[in-house]
Amino acid sequence: MNKYCIFLSLTFLFSGYAPSQKASDIMENPFAIMAYYVAERDYRPEQLPLEKLTHIIFSFTNVIDGEMKFKNKKSAEKLKLLVAQKKKHPHLKVMIACGGWGADGFSDMAHTAENRTRFVNSAMAFIEAHQLDGLDIDWEYPGIPAAGTKHRKEDKQNFTLLMKALREEMNKLDRPQTLTFAAAGWKRYYDNIEITEVMKYVDYINVMTYDQIGANSPYTGHHTALGLIKEEDIAKYPYGAFMESRKEAMAKRGYRWEPRSVEKIVAFCLEAGVKREQIVIGGAFYGRAWKGVHPDKNGLYQRNGGSYIGWSAYHQIREKYEGKNGFQRHWDPVAKAPFLFNATDSIFISYDDTASVGLKTKYALDQKLGGIMFWELSNDTKEENSLLDAIYEAAQP
Repeated sequence: MNKYCIFLSLTFLFSGYAPSQKASDIMENPFAIMAYYVAERDYRPEQLPLEKLTHIIFSFTNVIDGEMKFKNKKSAEKLKLLVAQKKKHPHLKVMIACGGWGADGFSDMAHTAENRTRFVNSAMAFIEAHQLDGLDIDWEYPGIPAAGTKHRKEDKQNFTLLMKALREEMNKLDRPQTLTFAAAGWKRYYDNIEITEVMKYVDYINVMTYDQIGANSPYTGHHTALGLIKEEDIAKYPYGAFMESRKEAMAKRGYRWEPRSVEKIVAFCLEAGVKREQIVIGGAFYGRAWKGVHPDKNGLYQRNGGSYIGWSAYHQIREKYEGKNGFQRHWDPVAKAPFLFNATDSIFISYDDTASVGLKTKYALDQKLGGIMFWELSNDTKEENSLLDAIYEAAQP
């Protein structure tokens, strides 16, 4: 057994799975450390820290003319070079992601049996052509418009039918296949999928517990908090007062706001019937930043003057901001999350650091969850004590 593998001693009942499922016996899988990965400009897959991963998810393909394809043909050669690394790392599962933020085509593709069959057949051909170990569906989001993507109310049932069709065809392939999907870290998303049905056909739900507050928010906050944040925890802050003032208007639109975090959405998924060993939580290898931030409470939950940089990769945060150039690191014990604040320039940064991703990993282990994933590997620092190093070390027995 590889030293990074931490086996979960869990009773796993197959009765909840489709009778034909053979793809991945979760009980025999190690604690998952999954990296989404976008190939860097200076692409050197042989230098990636693949020994510290169980899965790497090459991102992205798209739904193009109803089929799963790369937009850029050069991506196929890059994927081939990544798959070739399995010769040195035979434990590694190389997967492909389809979709991503603003990726359209899912609603139409999943709308009819004929369309689903066309897509599934193309996905199987893609997996076979590249000798892959699995597929991640990143439909953002069934039944909800996001970045102008098409949606319809039937997406709820059609998403289940799509995942079922994928599972059935993946089971026919020669190699065991892992099927996952990227899910939102907020409750409204789950109103638009049949969660207990979908989980019959997939190995893991990859919960995107990041971007829990957007760059366009008029108030600062944690975008990737671990700890359970209650409304009373932020009631004393300007952000809490602002959200309280909007409750009635939001209720009229069918929404109920509440602070978001890993602990909150995991509890929600468990209550909804998702098995612990199928839940994979998310880490953010990037930060969100705001400018013009009021200095009270070191900028936390304060009014801001707009997005500062939108998002910044962790290697940039390490190089330019973390304990440098007037930025001081602070820790929120409730959110179990760090943040940076520059009082002189009034800039606030929410992000994951080595301490917070280590805590997330320990939390996933303590809760006997399926693992931890993150977006995305090329954002990490190449220096010592990287985010992946912290995850890997925290996962050791």
